[in-house]
Amino acid sequence: MYRISVDTGGTFTDVVVTDQAGRFFIGKALTTPERSFTGLSAAIANAASYIGISFEALIAQTTLLVYGTTRATNAIVERKTAKTGLLVTEGFTDTLIYRFGGKYNSASITPKVLPPYVPRHLTFAVKERVNAEGGIETPLDEAALRATLGQMRAKGIEAVAVSLIWSIANPAHERRIGALIEEVMPGVPYTLSSDLNPIIREFPRTSSAAIDSSLKPLMQTHLADVRTDLIAAGFTGELLVSASSGGVMHIDDMVAKPIYMAKSGPAMAPLAGIAYTQAEGIDDDVIIVDTGGTTFDVSLIRNGTVKFTRNTWLDTPLLGTLLGMATVDIRSVGAGGGSIAWIDKGGLLRVGPESAGSVPGPACYGRGGTRPTVTDSAVALGYIDPERFLGGRMKLDRAAAEAAILPLAETLGRSVAETAAAILRLASETMIKAIEDITINDGVLPSESVVVAGGGAAGLNILSIARSMDCKSVIIPKAAGAISASGSQFSDVAIDYSGSHYGITTMHDAGAVKAHLDGLSARAARFEDELRDRGFTAFSRQLYVEARYERQQFEIELELPLDWADSAEDLATLRARFDAQSQRLYGFERPETPIEMITWRLHVVAHLPRPALNWTATEAPEALSRKVQAFFDGHGAVETTVYDGPTLPFGAEIAGPAIIEEPTTTIVVDPGMTGHLSDAGNYVFKFGAKAYA
Repeated sequence: MYRISVDTGGTFTDVVVTDQAGRFFIGKALTTPERSFTGLSAAIANAASYIGISFEALIAQTTLLVYGTTRATNAIVERKTAKTGLLVTEGFTDTLIYRFGGKYNSASITPKVLPPYVPRHLTFAVKERVNAEGGIETPLDEAALRATLGQMRAKGIEAVAVSLIWSIANPAHERRIGALIEEVMPGVPYTLSSDLNPIIREFPRTSSAAIDSSLKPLMQTHLADVRTDLIAAGFTGELLVSASSGGVMHIDDMVAKPIYMAKSGPAMAPLAGIAYTQAEGIDDDVIIVDTGGTTFDVSLIRNGTVKFTRNTWLDTPLLGTLLGMATVDIRSVGAGGGSIAWIDKGGLLRVGPESAGSVPGPACYGRGGTRPTVTDSAVALGYIDPERFLGGRMKLDRAAAEAAILPLAETLGRSVAETAAAILRLASETMIKAIEDITINDGVLPSESVVVAGGGAAGLNILSIARSMDCKSVIIPKAAGAISASGSQFSDVAIDYSGSHYGITTMHDAGAVKAHLDGLSARAARFEDELRDRGFTAFSRQLYVEARYERQQFEIELELPLDWADSAEDLATLRARFDAQSQRLYGFERPETPIEMITWRLHVVAHLPRPALNWTATEAPEALSRKVQAFFDGHGAVETTVYDGPTLPFGAEIAGPAIIEEPTTTIVVDPGMTGHLSDAGNYVFKFGAKAYA
C-alpha cells in the first residue's frame, strides 16, 4: 500500500510516494494550469516508473493522498478570484482601503499601494451596531439589507464576505445576514468573519473573510475536479489537502474554508525540515528554504517548533493583501529557477520578480520562451546537463539559453558566462535578504543555524549562500526537488481555533479567561470527535496567546503550557515567558509593566502514521561520474566532477568543484567545499567556525 503527497507549483508538479517499508519515490512533471490532473497524473506516473509499477496500479493501491497547490495563492495575488461583495457596519466601508494605516518604508513618499482586495464599489454598508460588550446599540435593519442584497445580486456578485464591528462579542447580526443571503441570493457562497476568524481588529478579520469568500467558487470547483479525476483514475483512499496551518485538512473541511489553501504548499516544507534534521541527530535552529520555479520560500524552526504568524502578506507588507489567519511564517521573494533577468532603466542587471513559469518557461525549455532566467544561467554555466534534466526525461537547449543571455551580456560588456554568473549571484543576494528577514528579525543568528534546502533549483546556489552567511551546515535531502511534497509525508491533520478575549495582569479575571478557553476547547473536542469517527486515535493540543506590554501597538505570540488553561491563574509563568520572549526579539523587557492578553489560539493536531526515512542507493560497482567544464564565479571555467547521485554510496565524500545530479535536482559544489552523503540519505555540508562535530 502507498501514500502519495502532491505539491502543484507554478512551474512543476512534485509527487512523493512512500511504501510500507518507508522507501521514498519522487515524481516530477510540468504543471498544467488548464487542468491540474494532467500534470498531477504525469508526476504520479513518473514516480510509479521508479517503483516499477503502472500508474493505474499505484493509484489503486494508494490509501492516502495529500494534495497541495499554489492555485489559491496565485489567484489571490493575481486577483483572479470570484467577484466578491463585502458587507460591513455602516461607517466602516473603508476598512480594506486603510488597512493598518502605515507603510513598509517610512522614507518612501509615494509607496505603491495595491487596490483594496474588494473594490470600494462592491463594499456595502449595513445599518446595525454591536458594542464591545456584545450589546446591540442599533438593531439590524433587515428591510434595508434585503434591498442591498438585491443590488448585489443585480451586480452579479459571486461570493459575499460579512464583517461587522464587534461581531466577535455578539455574532447574532452576522448570522442573521447569513440566513438572509441564503434566502435572497441562494447558491452564492458567503463567509462570516465571526465564524472564520473571531479576533480583535477589524482589518485582519475583514481581510481574511474577504479572501476566504472570494476563493470559494474557484477552489470548490478545483477541488471537486481533482477528486472527480482521481476517483475516475481508480483512487479509493482518503483525500486530504495541505493547509497553511502546517498540517492537512479533509477535503470537505477545506472546501468550507479555502483560505487555508493560501501558502499551503510551502507550509509543508518545515515538516520535512524537522524530519531530516532529526534523522541527522541535529537539534539546532533550522532555516528551511524552498527554491521553486517562481519563488524562493523561507521558513524557520526554533527549538523544534515551527514558527507561526498572523502577519502573512501576499505582496507588499502593509500595502497589499493580508491573510489575517495564523499560518506558518513563510517569507517569499520572486527569485526562483524561472525568475527573469533584465536590465533596468539605469543600466543595472536585475533578477525577478517576474517568472517565466511553466508556460512558456525558461528559454532552454524550448517552449517559446526567449527571456533569460536563473535556470538558463545554470545551463549556460555548465551546471545542468541538457541531456540529463529530470533524469533525462526532458531535454534542454543550451544554445537557446546562451542566446537569451547574450543581449544582456552585450549590454553589460561581459561574456555570456560572466553574465550568467552575475544573474545567479543577484538571485542569491535576494535570497540572502529573505533569510535575514526571518532569522535576524526573530532573534536567530544564521551562523548558529542549520539550513535544510529543497526545491528543484535549491542546489544551484544554496551552498554558496550558506557559506557567505557562515551557517553551521547545509542539509540537502535526496527528496530536495520535492521538499514541500516530502513534508506532506510527515504531516498531521491540524486546525486552529482562535478567539479574542481581552485581559490585563493588573485586573486579571481568571474565570472569564478560563470560560473563553473552555469555549475553544469545546470546539476542538467536537473536531476531535468527528475525526475519531474517521478512525483517528492520537491527538495533541498547543495553547498560544498574543500579548503585549500595556499600550504597545503590536503583540507577541508565545506558547503557554496546555495545563495553564485549567485555571488560567498562573500569571507568573505568563510573565516569565513573555518577558523572555520580548528580550529575545527586541532586546528589552519591562517586568513592572502590566501585560495585556489579546487573542488566544488552540492548535489541535490529529496524528497520522509517518513513514520512516528509507533510501536505498542504486546498486553499482562504483559511483558513476564524469568530467565537464563548468564556470564558477571568481574561478572561471574549471574541470568539474559530475556525480550520478543515485549511484553514490552512503558515506561518500564530495569535494568541490563538483556537481551532483539527482533525478529532480542538481547540487553545485563550489571549489573548496566538502561534504558527504549521510547514512540517512542526505547530502551534508559544514561551514563556519561553529560547525558541529
